[in-house]
Amino acid sequence: MQFKYPEILWGLFLLLIPIIVHLFQLRRFKKTPFTNVKFLKQVISESRKSSTLKKWLLLFARLGLIAALVLAFAQPFVANETALQKKETVFYLDDSFSMYGQTENGNIFKNSIQEFIKELPKDQKFTLFTNSQVFKEVEINDIQNELLNLTATSEQMGIQEILLKGKTYFSNANGIQKNLVLISDFQQRMGNIQDDTVTHVNIHFVKPSNNEILNSSIDSVFIGTNTNESMEVVAKLSTNTSEETIPVSLFNGTKLIAKTAAKFDKDQNAEVRFTLNAQDVVLGKVAISDSGLDYDNQFYFNIDKKVKIKVLTIGLTSDDFLNRIFSNDQFEYTNTTLEQLNYSSIDNQNLVVLNELEQIPTSLITSINSFVANGGSFVTIPPLDADLNTYNKLASTYGGSRYMNAVVQNMAISNVKTEHPLFENVFESKVANFQFPTVEERFKMATNMPVAIEFQNKEPFLMGTKQVYLFAASLSSINSNFKNSPLIVPTFYNMGMNSLKLAPLYATLGTETEIEVPIMLQQDDVIKISNKKNEFIPQQRVLPKKVQLTFIDNPKKAGIYAIVHNTTTIRNISFNYDRKESELVYLELPANSTSSSLLDFFEESQKSNAVNEFWKWFAILALVFVFIETLLQRFLK
Repeated sequence: MQFKYPEILWGLFLLLIPIIVHLFQLRRFKKTPFTNVKFLKQVISESRKSSTLKKWLLLFARLGLIAALVLAFAQPFVANETALQKKETVFYLDDSFSMYGQTENGNIFKNSIQEFIKELPKDQKFTLFTNSQVFKEVEINDIQNELLNLTATSEQMGIQEILLKGKTYFSNANGIQKNLVLISDFQQRMGNIQDDTVTHVNIHFVKPSNNEILNSSIDSVFIGTNTNESMEVVAKLSTNTSEETIPVSLFNGTKLIAKTAAKFDKDQNAEVRFTLNAQDVVLGKVAISDSGLDYDNQFYFNIDKKVKIKVLTIGLTSDDFLNRIFSNDQFEYTNTTLEQLNYSSIDNQNLVVLNELEQIPTSLITSINSFVANGGSFVTIPPLDADLNTYNKLASTYGGSRYMNAVVQNMAISNVKTEHPLFENVFESKVANFQFPTVEERFKMATNMPVAIEFQNKEPFLMGTKQVYLFAASLSSINSNFKNSPLIVPTFYNMGMNSLKLAPLYATLGTETEIEVPIMLQQDDVIKISNKKNEFIPQQRVLPKKVQLTFIDNPKKAGIYAIVHNTTTIRNISFNYDRKESELVYLELPANSTSSSLLDFFEESQKSNAVNEFWKWFAILALVFVFIETLLQRFLK
């Protein structure tokens, strides 16, 4: 037993007072003459015994009264050691899309908010953070309205990030019980739980609902068959329900232009196709309706008027392979010899290919360097008899690259760097069992630029960045069979596409997206991004012939946004939420620190922090002793 005010126990010394009074009280006796006491001796004896008993009983009653009063004021109690510790509590509340799932008991997130407000002690100080907000050192009444108005966010921290961030909100004081409470559905995409990430902190997991969320999702949209007259828009869907079909609608802006039904296969996947006019400008939205998650029921995309990328080849008149790759539907392709070159036309291009020029004149080197500085891209393909001095004047500007001595040796091209930006999203897996091309003669290279394709001996065959690409060997048929390799198409096609990053069919929120708009801006002009609800100015780099736009933190919401200069809409760009929220695969949590609801967690917390006080019982006991003394005084003679 413990006491809230142990110093009051010194009052037990007051027990000496009744002892002294009862045991050592002094009496004066007075003699009184009496005629005959013969018959009173027995009565006097009996009276003295009764009086002594009464005195002892009164002593014990008064001792009990004083002891009970002292103990009552000292306030005795029984509690666990942790119940008496000072506590700091930090809550993490997952406000990602998956927490907004609908179950038979309603919206998981809204139910959690209501339960949190109801069960949390009103006078408890705490810190609460979500994926996007922080409420530090508050009481529930301070933030109740803000909690009720929280909405879903596309942001999602991992478990380790949550633990590390939560730790920063605790003080550095010792002897304090620190509790970090995580309220989430704990999807597997949040990562594994590592117990040693945060020390000296008690971690509690609260998973508000164990009910399965039944959900259907639009996972992706892409362009299928595409001809001059028509194109197919293909949408892929998935579900975890028992539904065999689900209606799917296609909108252009707010207008419904097509509707069909998605039929799910045994793997619970489906694919629907919509046929559109190839020349149409489409502000597209594919939509479904279900009772699971809401955010993945719409998928935005846009098809704008086609902007052709301008490609100029300088060099050989025989350029059939390039002419086939840079086809007329996506590129505006031009070929010229060095003698017929109009230097002023270079600035109007997006990509320039120096195709096996014997030497590169100084004037052309100057033009190419200026072209790259203004955002252009170029590719160098050396011939077998290349003038390396002129090639190095150009190459050395970029990553200190140099063409060195020629090596006559048959060498296979055997390694494609799939992580290189040139081959991003080209290969679904690592290239294996591939018939790689060979070269008969190559140039050794020294470079600091990233290598995209390597020879069998690890020497670079193609190196470069987003704007500059250097080949180490001639691609002529007498030197290499690279033109006949499947590698040639994605290599040069992506060089062309990277030279002017057009707005994609759609972009994903939370990932860096870069596009380029072919427009000339005046000084102090800016490009804005807007829709009916939001407007912001993106990061932008102004070049003489185009503007590079980068999207990182904005926008926050999915939808179709207009790219606006002054009051003119140049193009559109669509953004969608990452579909990882729809996976609905969950982590296994440690059973000893996991609660199935906030109610269970708070009840367990109250039990572990409970303090059983006994002062009221001692106060009642004091009253009992008062009552006993009264009875003794009245009825015991």
